[in-house]
Amino acid sequence: MTAVNRRIFREYDIRGVADRDLDDALVEDLGRAIAELVRDRRGLGPSRTPRIAVGRDCRLTSPRLFQALTRGLRWSATVVDIGEVATPQLYFAAHHLGPDGAVMITGSHNPAEDNGFKILVGTDSLHGEGIAALLQSILARRARPGVASAAPVGIRQTERADVLPAYLDHAASSLRLGDRRCRVVVDAGNGSGGPAAVQLYRRLGFDVVPLYCEPDGRFPHHHPDPTLPENLADLIAKVAEVGAELGIALDGDADRVGAVAPGGKILWGDQLMILLGRAILEEVPGARFVGEVKCSQAMYDELARAGGHAEMWKVGHSLIKARMKETGAALAGEMSGHLFFAHRWLGFDDAVYAGARLLELLSRTPRRFAELADALPVMINTPELRVDCPDDVKFAVVAGVTARLRARADVTSIVDVDGVRANFGDGWGLVRASNTQPALVLRCEASSIARLAELRSILEAEVATARATVES
Repeated sequence: MTAVNRRIFREYDIRGVADRDLDDALVEDLGRAIAELVRDRRGLGPSRTPRIAVGRDCRLTSPRLFQALTRGLRWSATVVDIGEVATPQLYFAAHHLGPDGAVMITGSHNPAEDNGFKILVGTDSLHGEGIAALLQSILARRARPGVASAAPVGIRQTERADVLPAYLDHAASSLRLGDRRCRVVVDAGNGSGGPAAVQLYRRLGFDVVPLYCEPDGRFPHHHPDPTLPENLADLIAKVAEVGAELGIALDGDADRVGAVAPGGKILWGDQLMILLGRAILEEVPGARFVGEVKCSQAMYDELARAGGHAEMWKVGHSLIKARMKETGAALAGEMSGHLFFAHRWLGFDDAVYAGARLLELLSRTPRRFAELADALPVMINTPELRVDCPDDVKFAVVAGVTARLRARADVTSIVDVDGVRANFGDGWGLVRASNTQPALVLRCEASSIARLAELRSILEAEVATARATVES
């Protein structure tokens, strides 16, 4: 039995290189641990068999992982197989079918060789100590003698359910469309969300031009991550070619969204939050919003100017959803394109639905998407910058950077809910540890290009110093 790579058990999911880190024995053990955790956390007695919904994305390793995971789950749970779907359809199934738990097998926006698991108990995403508890359960079981031959597998049944029709019905019924329709290009990057997006937007009456909407787990055309400009080049070209009003991009499992206007302007998640948040405030004055530490200050300022209340919070889909429930927020978002609608929706990150809400907004105004985009505040900032840093030192490096920034005379305030975001008065800089990769994430925003370069240099120097100290 191979050793467990503990680093794949991350803050809000489990993720690694499928053929290296996720062998069948480990994944079966994970299934057993999930079933036990769901039973405990749902307070089910010994006579009650938990029902756990399982979906999988289109990656080539997902069928193998599904077989191994469900073998483990079926030791003590009934599996509800919802098939090959995007992550939002798995989240929807957790609400629509009412299972005790749910698991999505997906590598999200990571490379094709990666894969992993997003886990729900009821409708709540498991994160933090819950993920750690699964690891401890696996390690404890493996330490017991004779565990490999304890009982036969497959003692519970598998049910099957197709949730896509109900998902499309529910999404369509929640929208309040105006009279205008436009042409939209949808680039799904050959991920799992293309079929649902094309069906929904056409059902709403929009002229949809599909681009790479056929699921293909090799991702043959481009990497399925709309946060990288190079992955949007084909979408920008197609929007120009067909004269579309906008392009909508989905990541590999359709929980991240991006948008482009004619001429190639890219709108990131925090900019979409401004447009969508303003629309919500027209219906719900004083609505609450949750952003994360990478979002532009302009997003917080614009939502406040429109009468909303926006809070800065930690990065991560599980953490954002939990905070939304705590605060009653109508919408939350991350710069990376995770958008979470509780207003007229179910509170989970859903790129397909977010795209529909953007089309709804356009249907209700004569202004074209390019006009709305051009009217947004000018944000002089860096993209999300990633600096390689080993998992075993990255959090110590961030702690060192935090201490050094606190001691600087030119820093006016510090936000440390997730890493460190230092306010310099005329801009800010962020350093945090990635929860999905062995890397640090940096981002800066400033009042001018020259000042942006200065702030970036300050952050990079502080990171280098802190890392040298940690590794010495």
